[in-house]
Amino acid sequence: MADEHGVHTDPAAIADLVAVAETEHAQVKADGSVAGYRAGRTLRLGVELRRQLRRRRTQFALGFLAVLPFLLLIAFKAAPSQSGARSASSAFVDLATSSGLNFAIFALFASASFLLVVVIALFFGDTVASEASWSSLKYLLAVPVPRGRLLRQKAVVSGILSASGLIVLPAVALVVGLLWYGDGDLISTTGESLAFGSGIARLAIAVAYLAVYLVWIAGLALLLSVSTDAPLGAVGGAVLVSIVSQILDSITALGDLRDYLPTHYATAWSDLLSSDVDWGDMVRGSFSSLAYGAVFAVLAARRFASKDITS
Repeated sequence: MADEHGVHTDPAAIADLVAVAETEHAQVKADGSVAGYRAGRTLRLGVELRRQLRRRRTQFALGFLAVLPFLLLIAFKAAPSQSGARSASSAFVDLATSSGLNFAIFALFASASFLLVVVIALFFGDTVASEASWSSLKYLLAVPVPRGRLLRQKAVVSGILSASGLIVLPAVALVVGLLWYGDGDLISTTGESLAFGSGIARLAIAVAYLAVYLVWIAGLALLLSVSTDAPLGAVGGAVLVSIVSQILDSITALGDLRDYLPTHYATAWSDLLSSDVDWGDMVRGSFSSLAYGAVFAVLAARRFASKDITS
C-alpha cells in the first residue's frame, strides 16, 4: 500500500518490527547503566598505547632520542683538535669521550635540563588537549568511557612512553659509546674513577632518579592538558614553567627559597659520579618532585571531572 506521500510500505513488515521492539527491552541496572556494560573494558591500555604509537609526534620524539647519541658522536668527531690552553668546555668534552660510560653520562647531562623536559611535557601535555582540539574527546566519553578512567589510561600510556624515552636515550648512548670509546672506567670531573660494573649501576640509578624527578613536569603538563584545547599551549606552558624555575634557581639572592623550586634538585644525580655518594639531595629532590606531581595530578583530576567537553 502507499500512503498520502506516495511512499510504499509493507504493513506486515511494520507489524513484525513493532512486535520485536515490544519484546526487546534493554535491561538497566540500579546505577543506570545498561546490563553488560563494564567500564573496565573501555579504552584498554593496549588500544590507547597503539593509538599513541601510531602518532607522528610519538615516533618523532622517541626517534630523536635514539638519534641524539649519534649526533653527539658526529659533533665530537667533527670538532677540531685544540692545542695549548684548553677551555673548561673542551676538557669536559675530552672527559665525555674517555669511555662509553662517560659518553652516556654526557648524553644525560646534555638532555636532562631541556630535551627530556620537552619530551615528557609533549607526552603528557598533548594527550587530552589533542583529543579536545580534534573534537574527538566528547565521542570517547560518549562510548561511554568514564572520565576518571579516560584520564588515568591516558596518563599511564604517557608514562609508558616517557619511561621508554628515558631508557632509549642512555641505552643507545651507552652502546654507541662502548663501540667508539671502549668499556673503560667511569671518570668524574674530580678525577675519581669507578669500575665498569659500578658505573653501569650508577647510570641506571641516575636514569631512575630522572624518571622520578620529571614526575612534576608530567603532573603539570597533564593539568594544563585538561585545562586547554590547545596542545601546544599545554606543552609550552609546562616547558616555560621549567625554564622560569631554572632561572629563579640561579639567583643566589633568593637563598633558601630556592629549595622549594621544583628544578632545584635537577642535577642531584651528579652525586652518583663520586665514589662516596651523598644521597641527601636525591632524596629531597624525589620528595619534592613527587609532592608537586601529586598536587598537579589531583588538580588535573578535579578539573577534568567538571570540564565542559561539548564546545
